[in-house]
Amino acid sequence: MHVAKAAGMPVKTVWTREDDTRGGFYRPMFLERARVALGKDGLPTAWHQVLVGQSIMAGTPFEGMIKDGVDGSSVEGVSDSPYIKATPDHRVELHSPRTGIPVLWWRSVGHSQNAFAVESLVDELAAAAGQDPLAYRRRLLKDHPRHLGVLNLAAEKAGWGSKLPEGRARGIAVHESFGSFVAQVAEVSVERGAVRVHRVVCAIDCGTAVNPLMIAAQMESGIVYGLSAALFGRIRLKDGRVQESNYHDYRALRLDQMPVVETHIVPSTERPGGVGEPGTPPIAPAVANAVFALTGQRLRELPLRVG
Repeated sequence: MHVAKAAGMPVKTVWTREDDTRGGFYRPMFLERARVALGKDGLPTAWHQVLVGQSIMAGTPFEGMIKDGVDGSSVEGVSDSPYIKATPDHRVELHSPRTGIPVLWWRSVGHSQNAFAVESLVDELAAAAGQDPLAYRRRLLKDHPRHLGVLNLAAEKAGWGSKLPEGRARGIAVHESFGSFVAQVAEVSVERGAVRVHRVVCAIDCGTAVNPLMIAAQMESGIVYGLSAALFGRIRLKDGRVQESNYHDYRALRLDQMPVVETHIVPSTERPGGVGEPGTPPIAPAVANAVFALTGQRLRELPLRVG
């Protein structure tokens, strides 16, 4: 406005992709460490998980939502995890350092990184217990019918346990967020050192389904969004400046990389939950767990790198 007044004429201002990438807000960086003790039956008896990451509420008008020093969005999906709450001895810790990097909401908020940590860890526990990842989750979630409902439906539709073409494997993950329950099975291969996702089978229980086509579209959208981040979403800072600038170095999933996505809705009369965000959290751990099934390599960092 000031420039237009000084020039005495309309002035067009353009916020470029480079401006957006280098001058926006970012998903907070998180480090999570967990120690879990297993009993003779292979089930957790003690669980200690520590989360370290910047609060998205601190320093904003929403800071009042931080209660007793805990930003609930930082621990969602962990502090209320059915796996952790069912463990006889459990403790979740949060440390929220402040940095000069501006951070805000990212699709599915804290559930994105926390589902990756928890569902990857559960897969590791299944391997340590010598049990099938699906069967292990069924044991852990035996008292959670809605989790089990989507887990069983996704596994059935994906043909869990059936033979796949040479060089492919499946991984599974299940997570609750925003009042909805979502399970996903990812079918992957590793091509020239890069992870390739061929098929994703998604099951959702969002309560009463008002518009099934919209639900399927949101699941597809959440999956491609999560896959883009899981495979390519890295932001690097050097001397306080973001190095990425546009789609050539901050990539998004392209049409020829998009997997086939199948969405199955669990019939339900429960109150409606969200569908805009719950499709994102399970995809990264489902892919990482499939890579382990294929290669034996655990991928514990995002974006996923095989090497």
